[in-house]
Amino acid sequence: MIIKEAKFLMSNTKVALCPAPTKPEYAFIGRSNVGKSSLINMLTEQKGLAKTSSSPGKTQLINHFLINDTWYLVDLPGYGYAKVSKDARDSWRRMINYYLQHRENLTCVFVLIDSRHEPMQQDLDFLEYLGKTGVPFVIVFTKADKQSAAKTDSTIAAYKRKLLETWEELPRIFLTSAVKRDGRDEILAYIDEVNAQMQQQPDAGDSGNNF
Repeated sequence: MIIKEAKFLMSNTKVALCPAPTKPEYAFIGRSNVGKSSLINMLTEQKGLAKTSSSPGKTQLINHFLINDTWYLVDLPGYGYAKVSKDARDSWRRMINYYLQHRENLTCVFVLIDSRHEPMQQDLDFLEYLGKTGVPFVIVFTKADKQSAAKTDSTIAAYKRKLLETWEELPRIFLTSAVKRDGRDEILAYIDEVNAQMQQQPDAGDSGNNF
């Protein structure tokens, strides 16, 4: 896929205020400071499209971007929350959960996981939540450039072992580096493939959680 245009559309906290659900939608989410904004900017080749920050918890809204006028990329708040009040954390959690369950054109959730860390319970719990609620997702390991390939492989293998304790089949897995641009072609090719499949099924847009 060649991204010819990527533009910011809107930020809000309510699914009802999101853009009309007429295009496939791909949401990106992960623990705070997982490198989500850097990955989005790398994918779209626009350095400042998603706002990056050294302080976790920068994203606090549902941020919609329109890609090539054909699909939406959504930047969601992290589920490993920054140092904010409990009320704020609860509000973010409700907003995310409602979005995941009620956004009818949600096609796939890209769950970002820091490849430098061994399996973390918050990541495993979130993956389990998506599986139990039937939300389609893939896993994206980030920051592969920050360590040796052997360490990254070890982390991914550890996650696979943990998931296979309760899962019969593993989700699709991508390995990325926003610095080296690793994984960009693979992720965009996957989105392109899913979009093509959806075009062959004109009625699929009636239920986002069936993709």
